[in-house]
Amino acid sequence: MHIVLVTDAWYPQVNGVVRTWSTMRQLLSAWGHTLTVVHPDGGPTCAAPTEPSVRLSLRPRRQLLSVLDGRTPDALHIATEGPLGCAARRLALQRGWSYTTSFHTLFPAYLQARMGIPPALTWRYLRWFHAPAARVLIPTQPIADLASRHGLRRLSVWTRGVDTSRFYPDAREALAHLPRPIFLAAGRVAPEKNLAAFLTLDLPGSKVVVGKGPDLDRLRARHPDVLFLGNHADTLLNAYYNAADVLVFPSLADTYGLVMLEAMACGTPVAAFDCAAPRAVLQEGVTGCLGPDLREAALRALSLDRGIVHRHARSHRWEDVALDLLDAVVPCLQPRALPRSAPTYYNTRHT
Repeated sequence: MHIVLVTDAWYPQVNGVVRTWSTMRQLLSAWGHTLTVVHPDGGPTCAAPTEPSVRLSLRPRRQLLSVLDGRTPDALHIATEGPLGCAARRLALQRGWSYTTSFHTLFPAYLQARMGIPPALTWRYLRWFHAPAARVLIPTQPIADLASRHGLRRLSVWTRGVDTSRFYPDAREALAHLPRPIFLAAGRVAPEKNLAAFLTLDLPGSKVVVGKGPDLDRLRARHPDVLFLGNHADTLLNAYYNAADVLVFPSLADTYGLVMLEAMACGTPVAAFDCAAPRAVLQEGVTGCLGPDLREAALRALSLDRGIVHRHARSHRWEDVALDLLDAVVPCLQPRALPRSAPTYYNTRHT
């Protein structure tokens, strides 16, 4: 099968969208399929609002047509709702193609945190964007339920996995110079990640942040007692996950949070607020601790069994996620007639 993926997020960005789809490309290629990625690199770009390091395509339709080169793919999937995503949506509707989309980012919360845009406006845009899709792939049932309440339809829960050849229990020697316990946060250092909720906690031991983003310099200056390590390759990230006693996940806006699974694969329990993404990933009192008090959850997580945490993470296989993707995509040239009743959910074979 030849699948064309259109995404406004791609390397050199480091985020869940990029990690998910690069893993899908690797697996599908190994199985004999082709996943062609249309992304901003290769054409003129501009900086994304509030984040100059993220580039957006200035000529998205031209970029898309150049990659397609006159061919009709077997399936089209639109992963993001940015300029390239809009160009792909328009082209598909003009040509009568059926296609699928993803809901990777909780943009109503993201844009409110970044730019003060009222969530109701963003939900209106998301309803418009995803309405013609044959299926909308959403990573967890709680996020799918939220999207459904805001009017999105034809939803499929398409979960996430972890590569246990990259993330696994190992020596806990990294960060050995720091007082224990070590509480680690990993991911983008950006307003929507709610890192201040972690950085201001009164916790024993040490607090460490792995990742970079537009808030890095400001937070580093405001919290000199916290060790900020920037971005690192998976080998070092695995060492940091193993060294940590608890991964603290303060975000209220994520749709999944791959870092939780990666830490769990290393045996490190997670502390998080009791909200949609952590609730779908964690098992309370077994792989992590949830609650309205993040400090209390972090302290409770210290007592969890790392061996049990690791064993639970191993059940989240990327291979199953790729099979679900193949089940969910639709042929471009199938009739575009959508059910009049616009069903809320479709089920895939493995989720």
